[in-house]
Amino acid sequence: MPFRYLIKQMIMPPGILLLLLIVAWWLRRSWPRLSTLCFVLGLGGLWVMSLPIVVEQAAYRLESEPALATSQWAGLSQHADAIVILGSGRERGDPAWDSQDQPTGVAMERMRYAAQLAKASGLPVLTSGGLHYDTPPSEAQLMADALQRDLGVTVRWKEERSRTTWENAQMSAELLQPLGIKRVVVVTQAWHMQRSRWSFEQAGFEVVPAPVGFLGRDHARPFGGWLPEGKSMWQSGQLLNEAVGLLGYKLFY
Repeated sequence: MPFRYLIKQMIMPPGILLLLLIVAWWLRRSWPRLSTLCFVLGLGGLWVMSLPIVVEQAAYRLESEPALATSQWAGLSQHADAIVILGSGRERGDPAWDSQDQPTGVAMERMRYAAQLAKASGLPVLTSGGLHYDTPPSEAQLMADALQRDLGVTVRWKEERSRTTWENAQMSAELLQPLGIKRVVVVTQAWHMQRSRWSFEQAGFEVVPAPVGFLGRDHARPFGGWLPEGKSMWQSGQLLNEAVGLLGYKLFY
């Protein structure tokens, strides 16, 4: 797992872009033209990734599923039998919580939205997410604890083995479909919904998409989003990873 993680970080931006800058420095005397090309590609790639306008336009193309209207929330029980919340990692040993692991901010955004859907519709909830750092508790358990403690929602099922979106779907199916549950509301980030919906449909579910956290909208950034921002670097990395994952899933699964 650590080796796979290392390879992924090196071949995906910003890792590959930083490598290009290192190569540019290394070749600056022996191969000046190649060095210049590597420098332009590396620095240019970092600059593009840092622009909010690039995040907005890239997300707009990935976020194909519309948001649920609030008027639809109460009627979800007519179209689905359960709500599935996909995990999004965990923060390890937060001192503010007596050094206990906590769901990430992205996971909390999903949980907050799912809690409102559950309260409005009365649908039961499943949390999906396995071990992060290969140590307990699972993402599903952390989300279940936070939903109960912070949002007043009891989780009925926890899928605690998955490591990928594909496994989220397959292992949720193992829990739910023997109970006759084949229609689910899937809650995840808007830019992650295409791959999530496809995965759950491949697992035999009828899916009601419930995307949250839209990035492909005008977020009123200064100068129209053409000024670099650190936050945009992270968001660009997430979107690029999602685009690669969406293509890879349809090729390999």
